[in-house]
Amino acid sequence: MNHSQWKTRRTKKLLGESVEESPAYAEAGYAFALGQAVYDRRTEIGLSQTELARRAGMTQPQISHIEGGGSVPTLTLLTRLAKALDASLTIDLDDGNSTFIFTPHNHRQQDEASPGGNHSAA
Repeated sequence: MNHSQWKTRRTKKLLGESVEESPAYAEAGYAFALGQAVYDRRTEIGLSQTELARRAGMTQPQISHIEGGGSVPTLTLLTRLAKALDASLTIDLDDGNSTFIFTPHNHRQQDEASPGGNHSAA
């Protein structure tokens, strides 16, 4: 097949063709969605990566790696991140899609944020 016949995943989906997702592709989507949720919550409460790292017992490069979608952390690390971000974390993994929601513990901040907290999905 030459490049003129090659279709992207997006093109195939738009044409209604089936698209098979590899496990690595799905995992990358989870990592990206989590990274975006961490970034959104961190910036919402005005923390630097360095300050979040300090609160979570991590290093700034580790936070950068997570926010960049470079890793899928353990449950223990997710718990530490949620605590450091002063929020609870809800994760919905469904058929290759993922949603990570950090809901602030301080409900007074919800008036300023989107209802129900920050949502990031893949």
